[in-house]
Amino acid sequence: MTLPKTMKAIVLTGHGGLDKLELREDMPVPQPSAGEVLVRVGASAVNNTDVNTRTGWYSKAVRGDTGSAATEGYGGASDADGAWSGALSFPRIQGADCCGEIVAVGEGVDAGRIGERVLLRPMCGPMAAGPDALITFGSERDGGFAEYTTSEATNALVIDSTLSDLELASFPCAFSTAEGMIQRAGLGAERVLITGASGGVGSAAVQLAKRRGAHVTAQTSPAKIDALKALGADEALDRDATLPEGAFDVVLDLVGGGRWPDLLDALVTRGRYVTSGAIAGPIVELDLRTLYLKDLTLIGSTRQEPGVFSDLVGYIERGEIRPLLAESYPLKNLRRAQEAFLEKSHMGKIGIQVAA
Repeated sequence: MTLPKTMKAIVLTGHGGLDKLELREDMPVPQPSAGEVLVRVGASAVNNTDVNTRTGWYSKAVRGDTGSAATEGYGGASDADGAWSGALSFPRIQGADCCGEIVAVGEGVDAGRIGERVLLRPMCGPMAAGPDALITFGSERDGGFAEYTTSEATNALVIDSTLSDLELASFPCAFSTAEGMIQRAGLGAERVLITGASGGVGSAAVQLAKRRGAHVTAQTSPAKIDALKALGADEALDRDATLPEGAFDVVLDLVGGGRWPDLLDALVTRGRYVTSGAIAGPIVELDLRTLYLKDLTLIGSTRQEPGVFSDLVGYIERGEIRPLLAESYPLKNLRRAQEAFLEKSHMGKIGIQVAA
C-alpha cells in the first residue's frame, strides 16, 4: 500500500493545561527504524498518565492530588522532571493505548508481519536499554494519539479478537498496570481491597483479581457501587467508609492521599500492599511501627516483565476479561475527552477513535 507523507496527530507542546494539546494535520508519518514496525492506529484511549504527563504531575515539586492542576498545569514548576523518567522533550504525541494494523516494517523485521492486527505494549523500554529502563509509549516515545505510530516489533503483539479497535484499545495501559500489580503481589484466592475501583486501572483490577479466584472488595463513590458489583466485585465500600481492620490479605492502591494509613491497618499480619498511583496525593504518613509489627510488605509497581502483556493478550483472546468502554470521542476532540475524563462521572475507559 502507498503510505501518506503526513498525518493528523494531537501534539503536546509543553507541560501545562489543555491548551497545550494541539491538533496538527501536517505531522510527518514516522518511519520505522531497524527492529521496528509502523502501525496505522485504529483507536487509543485516555488514561490518568496522559493527564499527569501533560501537567507534569510526576515532578517532585508537585505534592497535590492529580486533579489539583489537571486543566491548567503547574505554570512551569514541573518542567525539569515532569515525566516518568524526568524531563520530557517536546513536541510529544501522547496516547499510552493503541490498537492498530502493521503497515510497514523496518530493517530486520519479517515483512510477513504487514497486515497484522496488534496491541502495543505501553511499557516499551527496549531490551537493549536494560530491565530497569523506564520508556513508556506516549511519554518517552510518541504514542497513539496520531494516525500512525512506530513501535519495536517485539512490543507489537498480534491480537485475534472480534472486539472493535475501540474496545481493544481500552486494555493495554489500564489492564497491564493492574495485571502488573497483581503479579507483583502474587495474588491468589485471597481477600483483596481495590481502591479507586471505578477508574480504568481499578475496574481492570476487579476483573483480573476475580479471574484469579480472589474475593474482591471495591472502594469507590456511592453512585458506582452497583456497577462494580455487576462487574464482579463481591463487595463494594463507599470511599469515605471506615475500613475494617485486618480484613484483607492484599491492597491494590491507586489513590494514596490522607487516608493512606487506614489501608495498612486494613491488612492482615504479613499482608501485601501494592501501589501504582496516587490520585488523592503522593505524600502520605507512614507509622513504621505498623509496617514492622505487622510484618507488612510494601510494593511499588511500574516496570513489568514482558510476560505481563502477553498474558493479557491471552486473557482477551480467551474471553476471560471484557472491555469496559464508557464512551468515545474522535481524535480531534481529545481535549473534550480529557475534560470528560476529569469529571470522573464515568466507569472504565474513554476511547479515542483515530481511524475513520
